[in-house]
Amino acid sequence: MPAVLVHGVPDTPHVWDRVRANLSRSDVVTPALPGFGCAVPDGFDGSKEAYARWLAGELETIAAEGGPVDLVGHDWGSLLVQYVGSTRPDLVRTWAAGNGPVDEEYTWHDAAQLFQTPDVGEEVVAAMTAEAMVPVLADQGVPYEDAVAAAGRIDDTMRSSILALYRSAVSVGAEWQPAVEQNQRPCLALWSTDDPYVDARYGERLADRAGGRCVLLEGCGHWWPAQRPDEVAAILSSFWATAGDEL
Repeated sequence: MPAVLVHGVPDTPHVWDRVRANLSRSDVVTPALPGFGCAVPDGFDGSKEAYARWLAGELETIAAEGGPVDLVGHDWGSLLVQYVGSTRPDLVRTWAAGNGPVDEEYTWHDAAQLFQTPDVGEEVVAAMTAEAMVPVLADQGVPYEDAVAAAGRIDDTMRSSILALYRSAVSVGAEWQPAVEQNQRPCLALWSTDDPYVDARYGERLADRAGGRCVLLEGCGHWWPAQRPDEVAAILSSFWATAGDEL
């Protein structure tokens, strides 16, 4: 019963380092999304469907050895976790997702809309230099040393992957929400209240839609894995310990 923590954009598995350090369990896996701190496999088109298939494949391998997983996602990892956690209940014991909505009422934030715009998106990701990104991350509560490290990991492979993923996901809410509404597993919406990209009400809507509960991190910015790792680890540990009552 491993725990699998899925990062978002523009991140790598390192976004989970502080959470992992606060978890007592040793069976934690943090895979890297293709193109985010690692190479892109041959034939991988970078669409949301490709990432969903990739995550399901990773879980199949992990579950074959350790059984259904406790799946957790942040940002884009949240969208993937909601969809895969709902459509592949055979692979998942529980799932928890935060600050990435699968919701037909959600309008993509300004940066996402720029990514989705031909030519403009290329200019925007080219401007995502380490110098430009450190203050963005730090302003959302990411510890300065983590912000410097994360910003330094943004490379051309990640920039191209961001564009492909966002351009495939213009209507992801309408496309994936029906699947999440059919969720069969205990689930948790873990959402911060001070996120400039997505309002906390989408966490509450997710909990209602998927039949789970919502925990709000008051006064926390978008990057809660880095900003509140001890609190997040405690919330997840409590959720995992009590989830068996729902199965």
